[in-house]
Amino acid sequence: MALALNARAEELIESLALERHPEGGWYRQIFKSNRIVQRDSDIRNAVTAIYFLLAGGEQSAWHRVQSDEIWIHLEGSPLTLSIGDETRVLDPSSRIAVVPAGVWQAARIADDYALVSCVVAPGFEFEDFELR
Repeated sequence: MALALNARAEELIESLALERHPEGGWYRQIFKSNRIVQRDSDIRNAVTAIYFLLAGGEQSAWHRVQSDEIWIHLEGSPLTLSIGDETRVLDPSSRIAVVPAGVWQAARIADDYALVSCVVAPGFEFEDFELR
């Protein structure tokens, strides 16, 4: 069943060239550092960043990555971010939350849509991504 997206969410998906993300929602990588770092025995780009959008009742499934992740609320509805056993609400008054490496996380929105940016360091690779 297709979700009903509001006009602004549809506009952002199109104008930012967002694609479906395996955890739910929409995304596009907007930065991948050329600088290379070593994490344990792995080589990674120093940092990556994406746009991530949840809309029309979507949620981000429980998942974890093997690097620290910073969520930054850019526009739209408040976003509730579950970080392990804690809950943070990201909105215009409280825009940033940090998810430590290896901690389970999930997100949901309160209304029509929320656009965030997620910055991961060392950089994100899908092989480091685990869905619950």
